Amino acid sequence: MPKTLSEKIISAHCGKDVKPGDLVVANIDAALVQDGTGPLAVQELRKAGLVQAAHPDRTVLFLDHASPSPKKELSNAHNILREFARETGVMVSEIGEGVCHQRMVEDYARPGDLIVGADSHTVTSGALGAFATGMGSSDVGFAIALGKVWLRVPECFRIELTGSLDMGVFAKDLILHIIGHIGADGATYKSMEFAGPAAAALPMHERFVLSNMAVEAGAKAGIFASDEITRGYLEEVGRGEFYTPVAPDPDAVYEKSFTFDLGEIEPTISFPHTVDNTKTIGETRDIKIDQVFVGTCTNGRLKDLRVAAKIVKGKKTKVRFLVVPASRKVYLAAMREGLLEILTEAGAVIQPPGCGPCVGIHQGVLGDGEVCISSQNRNFHGRMGNPEGSIYLASPATAAASALTGKITDPRDYL
Repeated sequence: MPKTLSEKIISAHCGKDVKPGDLVVANIDAALVQDGTGPLAVQELRKAGLVQAAHPDRTVLFLDHASPSPKKELSNAHNILREFARETGVMVSEIGEGVCHQRMVEDYARPGDLIVGADSHTVTSGALGAFATGMGSSDVGFAIALGKVWLRVPECFRIELTGSLDMGVFAKDLILHIIGHIGADGATYKSMEFAGPAAAALPMHERFVLSNMAVEAGAKAGIFASDEITRGYLEEVGRGEFYTPVAPDPDAVYEKSFTFDLGEIEPTISFPHTVDNTKTIGETRDIKIDQVFVGTCTNGRLKDLRVAAKIVKGKKTKVRFLVVPASRKVYLAAMREGLLEILTEAGAVIQPPGCGPCVGIHQGVLGDGEVCISSQNRNFHGRMGNPEGSIYLASPATAAASALTGKITDPRDYL
């Protein structure tokens, strides 16, 4: 029977042909937890007497959500994970190393992998041709210990991409447009498979954005076929030997298909307080802002910092402007390229690699009534630490342009 990419990968990991709706137990290749979800996973394994790891070299405990820790309770949570690593030999990604999802694509995820993580944005690794999905702490804890996990094989949506993005328009605008069209629950427990000539032409940093935010439509996974662009990325990060081609069958059956012409996409904004509450830049009517944030596992990569630096170079920002590179590798590359200097001179505050203010723990919590435009992936009540604040989602270019004016601004005016 012809298979989608998700069905192929899951079949390969449970030793039999699968179809949507099947409940299976599948072997995993890699697993992750972070400092918010990991302590519970460790606690459950201790209760079960399973302080062990089936794949310690590809099990990673990330200290990224509170990095560095802002209070003793979170410092103690970090130590729970460090102690588990000492006992089992699993990997620890220490404070300052970066966001778990960026680190996974840099150092761990491979085409054809089945990856589980106790974080919903584990789906990011789907851009490399992996079936990567988020699960609860207990499920991931036992997957770490036993090397396998149960799951339901998802139905699949084919997202056909055609055309090309205009100047000043980015994958972030595209995925916000797609979610606005499908709805925040329109792909619940489906696999979103990005395909078509435009998908094949997208550079890897833009593919990561689409896979990362597939979960914002409710998707179980967001996957691209692996190709020469995938190979090039893996070679760039020193892991070219792990490239393998993976693709769906040409006659695979999809539950639904959607087609989006990239040439029709404009800079797009997600209004509070749901990701699918989208409008184009022309509908913003000069909304005033108090804070700008460029970073996160969605848009904290080197090319994101480049476009932000290009927009603000030689200018001064009018509002708080927070910049958080997604990993230490990104931070160092941006430093060597002079991007951090440009951003700092414009008024940006550069923070250490990690999640930063995205989850509202520290490093940029909003005040009552304050408004932030951010390159992150979620904008629900309280996401940045205060339910009395408001978050607008946008591309790094739109965010940077808005920092210069103090209101939501079209980046095409600066590019």
